[in-house]
Amino acid sequence: MKYQHVLDEAFEAMKNAYAPYSNYHVGACVLCKDGRTFKGANIENAAYGAANCGERSAIFGAYSYGYRKDDIEAIAIVTDGGRIGAPCGICRQVLAELLNQDTPILLSNGIETMEKTIRELLPMQFGPEDLK
Repeated sequence: MKYQHVLDEAFEAMKNAYAPYSNYHVGACVLCKDGRTFKGANIENAAYGAANCGERSAIFGAYSYGYRKDDIEAIAIVTDGGRIGAPCGICRQVLAELLNQDTPILLSNGIETMEKTIRELLPMQFGPEDLK
């Protein structure tokens, strides 16, 4: 698989998840076109709204270092769940704005892997153009 190393890094990131409430671990890895990667894991909090998903942690890391959507080649999002975990609604909204529409999004639980785009995961997007 073309992005196997990105999936491997996402599974490595998943080891750092802090999920004492849901016990659902998520890891993510953003691959930038220059080869740099940014990893993230889900971090929960007793005040659930204060939690952060793995994919947002990873993409916010890339953006924090000055990378933008045109710099991102792919993102892998992995979980230890019984089936492939797709991004939650908040993450889909974030990815819709911070990724190009055709950026590969790799989803895996270690047994199955699929590739999608944000266009497929969130077909009726709300974005900056809707605020004008």
